[in-house]
Amino acid sequence: MSKVIVHIDLNAFFVRCEEIKDPSIIGKPVAVGHDGRAGIVSTCSYKAREYGVRSGMPMSKAKDLCRDLLIKPVDFHFYHMLSSEFVSFVRNYTKLVEIASIDEVFADFTEVLKDVNDVVGYFKEFQKKLFETTKLKCSIGIGVTKFLAKMGSDYQKPMGLTIIRKKDISKILGPLPIRDLFGVGKKTAPRLESIGIKTIQDFINRSEIDDEETKNILGKSYYLLKDWVHGLGDDTIITVPEDLKSIGNSTTLFEDTDNIEVIKNAFKELSKEVSSRAIGERKLANTIQIMVKDTHYKAHNKSTTLPNPTNEFSDIFNVVMKLYEKNYTVLMIRAVGVTLQKLIDPIDMSIQMTLFDYEEHEKESSTKLLINELNRNLKKPLLIRASEVKRKKK
Repeated sequence: MSKVIVHIDLNAFFVRCEEIKDPSIIGKPVAVGHDGRAGIVSTCSYKAREYGVRSGMPMSKAKDLCRDLLIKPVDFHFYHMLSSEFVSFVRNYTKLVEIASIDEVFADFTEVLKDVNDVVGYFKEFQKKLFETTKLKCSIGIGVTKFLAKMGSDYQKPMGLTIIRKKDISKILGPLPIRDLFGVGKKTAPRLESIGIKTIQDFINRSEIDDEETKNILGKSYYLLKDWVHGLGDDTIITVPEDLKSIGNSTTLFEDTDNIEVIKNAFKELSKEVSSRAIGERKLANTIQIMVKDTHYKAHNKSTTLPNPTNEFSDIFNVVMKLYEKNYTVLMIRAVGVTLQKLIDPIDMSIQMTLFDYEEHEKESSTKLLINELNRNLKKPLLIRASEVKRKKK
């Protein structure tokens, strides 16, 4: 029996959070991110997109495209708070929830929808209640795999609702440009177009005969994409305990790059986010891990264990950049991620003495007790420790 997998994607989430704080910016061109020479657009309003502004774009370019652009600094603490409300809202419907990022989840509604006759009406009501409860807007995609659900949520925005069955793949996804196929990058799309694959249906047709040119261009990702467009693929929801053991997030870059400044800025924003989330959750990290995804969609991970647990942004960012500079500067990178692992509550953390420190402490205490006893017998404070003589001389 096929599952019912749902992808719920918050529309322009960071911007929407800013609109909730300041309703006067609703309907205006807004970008969230750092307003500086190396600033990057984290996300932007739909009005800003009318001017060509896009997520991952340098802020300087965004301002050139839209002179009236309103720029809001990132407020990860507030975003995380609303994200937690969003996840809690979804869990009221089903406990099978996988957090994909701060603004999107996959969820398994198979059991929930068993006795539901009007699925469209059910999820329209879901969108309405989410807005009434949190003031957040979302698009929803429904399919038998994560891929189809993801493509469905991207199909109509904002507040879209799209069901993609296997039999509907050619009808709904087929006419879309090949660049809209999840998993096809900005550099790969032109190469596919150059051999006549201009739409997703063109790719479906070529994949049915295992066209060699197509396979050469896509490399290792070819068979994965082939499965996806034929309705096959992952339908497993990976749930995590509500008592967090890790905090992480990732982002896809504007384009494949090895530019250190672009990558550094992305890691910086992610480090700020996970730091803010850890502080909000009252957690300290013992381990920091980075992820980079190369142009073949292969994820590479490196981590390091800290001498002292932390949730401070500067500590996290310094470790992240050391891990990147030591391991991945030669790679062309598509996406990056930062995860705080082996989280602990500060209340549970205690300072542990080394055996040497403990033994020295015991010796010092015994000596002090003996001197105090002798001074009491002499009835005068004539004796002190040599270390105290040195401190007094200093």
